[in-house]
Amino acid sequence: MPLISEFPALPGLYQLLFLHIEPISTVMPAIMAWSFPGAAWFHHELIPDGTPAPTALSDPRTTMAIWQLGNCYLLLGLISTFVFRAVRDALPDNPVAQERILGASFTALALADVTHILWSFLGLPDALKYDLASWNSMTHGNITFVVFLLSMRLAWFMGIGRTRYYYGQPAAAAGLPAKKTA
Repeated sequence: MPLISEFPALPGLYQLLFLHIEPISTVMPAIMAWSFPGAAWFHHELIPDGTPAPTALSDPRTTMAIWQLGNCYLLLGLISTFVFRAVRDALPDNPVAQERILGASFTALALADVTHILWSFLGLPDALKYDLASWNSMTHGNITFVVFLLSMRLAWFMGIGRTRYYYGQPAAAAGLPAKKTA
């Protein structure tokens, strides 16, 4: 199967980003937190400070929280990977249904993007918040890349660069029953 296959509700760049790049970008932090470079490194990199990461975390609760965070990253990647492919494969001739399911997923992901960006930014020390040059790859991943993903989700909802089959369409055009009037 080619990298970019027919998926009317998720064409071109959207398909590349949400079916391939985003799942990889969420599964990788899980692996990094669990194995290499490990929970201590992952925890240390959340707020850049230029010091070397410790070799281990002293508090087992913190280690557990980082491992559980890795599980959340894995879950996001697996949902994008398996659910989006299932939508594509199970509904190949129904772009309206594809778009409705993707839209529900993108709504949940967009809300999570907003809170992820907000909490990541608010958690930074004041001296780092607006000093983007001091941010490390973890900070840029948690804020800059998630802003990009949110922007692309919003562009998808607005129909930029794609045909809309459900969102932004009249009910009849989207294959919905007409609303009854009293």
